[in-house]
Amino acid sequence: MTRRIGIIGTGIMGADHAATLHRHVSGAEVTVVADLDRPRAQAVAGRLGCRVTDDPAALIADPEVDAILVASHDSTHAELIRACVAAGKPVLCEKPLSPSLDESAALLKALGARAGLVSLGFMRRFDPGYAALRQAIHDNAIGAPVLVHTSARTVSAGPGSTTESSIVNSAVHDLDIVPWLLGSPVTEASWHAPRQAGPDFQDPHLILLRTGSGVLVTVETFLNAGYGYDIRCEVVGRAGALTLAEPVRLVTDGAARRSQAYAADWRPRFAEAYRLELQGWVDSLTGAPAAPLAGAIDGLIGSAVAEAVLASMRSGGAWRPVELPQW
Repeated sequence: MTRRIGIIGTGIMGADHAATLHRHVSGAEVTVVADLDRPRAQAVAGRLGCRVTDDPAALIADPEVDAILVASHDSTHAELIRACVAAGKPVLCEKPLSPSLDESAALLKALGARAGLVSLGFMRRFDPGYAALRQAIHDNAIGAPVLVHTSARTVSAGPGSTTESSIVNSAVHDLDIVPWLLGSPVTEASWHAPRQAGPDFQDPHLILLRTGSGVLVTVETFLNAGYGYDIRCEVVGRAGALTLAEPVRLVTDGAARRSQAYAADWRPRFAEAYRLELQGWVDSLTGAPAAPLAGAIDGLIGSAVAEAVLASMRSGGAWRPVELPQW
C-alpha cells in the first residue's frame, strides 16, 4: 500500500527528504509540497512531479495527503504538529519538537493520547554506526560504561546562530543519542566554554552530562571548526572502549602521504540514517514491521535536558539537575 506524503518546508532539509522519499523509500509517494516561498517549493515539486502550495493548512487538509513531514522553521513545529494531529494525520517532524521546554510540554498536554501520531527526526538512532555502538554496549563488549565522549564539528555556523540555538538545534542530537545508547536518562547537566568568540555566540562550547547510571559524558559542539563535518563518539567501559568510525568512501595515496576527505555538511554523513528513518516511518504507516522512531515524548525529554544546559550557561557553568517529564 502506497502512502501519500505531504511535505511542509522545502529548504535544505525538506528538499532532501523529498528527494529521498521519491528515489529511495518504498511505499511512499510525495503528492504535495508547501512553502511560503512558493518558487522554492515549485523547484522541488518540478523535480518530483507533484503539486505545490504556499498554504500549509491547505496541505494538511488535502484529501490526497495521508501523512505529513514537517521540515519548516523550528518556531512553526508545535503549531503544525497540532494541526496535523487534529486532522488525524501522522506526522514526522524534524527536531526540535519546539524551541522551548514550556511549549513542548504544552504541546504534549494538548495532544494527549493522540501523541502517538507524532514521530520526531532524531535520525542518529538509525545510523548504522550508532546502532552498532548501542548493540555492542548492550552485549557488554566493554563492560559497564563509565565515560562517553562525543563531538560535533561543522565547517561554519548558519546565519543568525547563537549559543542558545547551537544547544537547542545542534547539541540536542547528542542530548538524545547518549541516553539512547546507554539506556539511562540524563540526570544532571552543565555548560562550559573557552575564550569568548563573540557577544552572542560562544563557539566552541562543552556540555557535561551525568546519567542515572553514573556515566559521565562530554559533549563538544564546534560549529565553526572550518575543516569539515566531523562527528565522533567514544564509549569507555571498565574493560575496553568503543569508537564510532566515521564512514569514509575514499582514501587517497600520493606524494608520500595518505589522506581522506571530510564531508562539507551533515547530508553525506547521515544520508543512510535519513533513508532508514524515512523508510521506517513509511513502514509504520503501512503496517509493515518497523524500527521504533523517536516520538513526541523523546522530543520533550530532549527539551528538558537542553533547558538544564541553558540554565547552566546563564548561571556561569553550575551543574543543574534535569527534571525529566513523566508522561
